[in-house]
Amino acid sequence: LVTTDPDYKLSLKLNQLLRFSLKNAAAVELKDSSGKVQIFSRFSGMSASNDTAVHLIANRSGKNFLLKTLKNVDYLLLLREVDNNEDLSLFPGKLKEIESITAVFIADLSKLKDKNVKYIL
Repeated sequence: LVTTDPDYKLSLKLNQLLRFSLKNAAAVELKDSSGKVQIFSRFSGMSASNDTAVHLIANRSGKNFLLKTLKNVDYLLLLREVDNNEDLSLFPGKLKEIESITAVFIADLSKLKDKNVKYIL
């Protein structure tokens, strides 16, 4: 997701529009090559319509990126344990209904060649 909204505001908008229950969760913490800890915020919850686990993770921490291959992306919205009856093709259109979201990209994280993918899968 590409947006100028801060994480807490975006999570509230997603909760309202898509009936998620996103709440602040343990951040993703990584040490860079100099040993400095980088913290990427995370909101986790469930979808009200099914048993899909939902995670909203910041891709930026200051000038650093969680997934460097996705530098143009501000947040990652991960859906896990998706109900087979759920039509995922509807999500991008629903997400674009939020005015502050300027772009939605669908990526298969299991195919990305980024060393940090393991921290979010």
